[in-house]
Amino acid sequence: MAAGAAEVEPALSAAAQRAGRIEVLLVLPDQASPLLAPLAATADYRMRRRALVAALRDRAHAQQAALIDWLGAHRIEHRAYWISNLVWARVSTAELDQLAMRDDITHIRANPHLARTLPLAAAAPQAVASPQAVEYGVSRINAPAVWALGYTGQGVVIAGADTGIRWDHAALKAHYRGWDGTAAHHAGNWHDAIHDSLGNACGNDAAAPCDDHGHGTHTVGTAAGSDGGANQIGVAPGARWIGCRNMADGDGTPARYIECMQWMLAPTDANGANPDPDLAPDVSTNSWGCLPDEGCASGDELSVAVDNVVAGGILFVAAAGNDGSGCSSIHDPPATYDAAFVVGASNSTDALAGFSSRGPLSGAARMRPDVIAPGVSTRSALNTGTTSYGTMSGTSMATPHVAGAAALILSAQPALKGHPAAVAQLLRETAVMQGVTDPWNGGCGGLTIADRPNHQAGWGRIDALAAVQAALADDGIFADGFDGD
Repeated sequence: MAAGAAEVEPALSAAAQRAGRIEVLLVLPDQASPLLAPLAATADYRMRRRALVAALRDRAHAQQAALIDWLGAHRIEHRAYWISNLVWARVSTAELDQLAMRDDITHIRANPHLARTLPLAAAAPQAVASPQAVEYGVSRINAPAVWALGYTGQGVVIAGADTGIRWDHAALKAHYRGWDGTAAHHAGNWHDAIHDSLGNACGNDAAAPCDDHGHGTHTVGTAAGSDGGANQIGVAPGARWIGCRNMADGDGTPARYIECMQWMLAPTDANGANPDPDLAPDVSTNSWGCLPDEGCASGDELSVAVDNVVAGGILFVAAAGNDGSGCSSIHDPPATYDAAFVVGASNSTDALAGFSSRGPLSGAARMRPDVIAPGVSTRSALNTGTTSYGTMSGTSMATPHVAGAAALILSAQPALKGHPAAVAQLLRETAVMQGVTDPWNGGCGGLTIADRPNHQAGWGRIDALAAVQAALADDGIFADGFDGD
């Protein structure tokens, strides 16, 4: 082994000395997305996803083998990941020093816990006594007009990565892919990436969907919820949802976020084995942010995971964050990644929310946010009871509106499945800028809210009907060259 081969993040040794043992990420040098030749870009997306998962797993198995043997021999708690080529471990100072000498590790990074980093403007939900016939955000983006055409999201799967989900809620149970109308089948439909929390209501490794905070239940409800009666809270009530808990009562870590993305790309059985890429969702909704204090200030491990989710044909929708109304206030991954489709928040009159984070985003390949969607006083399901509802505000609430709209597009035009760039382009090209206002900020990066696109609202407020009509027309606007045929 070459001395000092791994770059150790500053302060790790001191932290290990104080705590006895600390969580670290052992990052291997090969992080590039595998080449899938001879598969063409137009090959069946399921075939490409299978090939991608197989290549990622084979690489990890080969390149991590010696490191995992060493960790096992030293009885060090660890967990290996293949979506990003790394291993999580809990180590002492002496073990950290030994790992730093290995030449099969390039970086050793922290995996700290930081509570309540949710991009949520309202700290607590507000109870609402009476629902609207269809919640305002659902109506504002013209989802009911798409339903009238016969497209409700049927045949599409939306995944929620969040604080968990109360699966037996009246507005969610019938839409859960793990419920067949008689019995629940959680394997392949739910995963808990929380293995070592203390004192949260769901415990660790929950076998069934559980939400110890309420945020995840609320967001999934906006994407796909409906009780079949007065509570029409979801944009795509005909879609099915699956879920992964990546935060314990709002406490996330890079390893937890990565684990959920890995599971989304290839859901596993109840024992976390036998990953099956054919069970992956079509859309992933992500209303979370990884702050620098959580270990997301440096390194590409999280962005590699997002890149591979999208390479697997899954649209990755992400909240812009709630650090507005100033310019350049999109700060935290995954909203900073080019592969993510980034969403800001507006209200019932298409006014941009003051809390909604704005661009410019330095180094971004596209204007950010991509679009905006309703996210102020959004009414959805709560985890406090099977018939509980309430309002929350934040870009967290805007994001599942977009995930639901994507599901409507895929329901209307199934040939677009596995082509996230094409779906993203549809959402951008058909978004509405007329009538969008920003009462809080006159302009960012030399552009005002009257420009399209701009750094405040991107291409505008999404319009599900216009996007579906464009998908059905197949008018050649698809950015990745896919023509919808």
